[in-house]
Amino acid sequence: MPITQADAQRFAAAWLTAWNAHDLEQIFEHYADDFCFSSPVICARGFSGSGVLQGKTALRAYWERGLSSIPPLQFELLELFLGSDCVTIRYRSVGRALVAETFFFGPDGKVVRAAAAYAPLE
Repeated sequence: MPITQADAQRFAAAWLTAWNAHDLEQIFEHYADDFCFSSPVICARGFSGSGVLQGKTALRAYWERGLSSIPPLQFELLELFLGSDCVTIRYRSVGRALVAETFFFGPDGKVVRAAAAYAPLE
């Protein structure tokens, strides 16, 4: 079934709340065990030359580092975009960086694939 605007808003609110609480287990509740995540920051931090990590085990160390960063992560929702099987959240991150993250959902409503893209810092 296509994702509704209400579904997208609920997901975005819960996802942002989990990240802003710095609660990794609460964050992981949104994802399938073997989900795939891609981000240029994965490369920049030396976790994978491809910029892609697969599964909660692989993502744990990467996200733990992000959650322990200084200044602490704090996400601010700017826009929400709806697709038939995906949601894109545009938000402000650390250092006022602009990020757009797209989430693809499996039949159980868990994220199976996500990709983050970053605007150049001005």
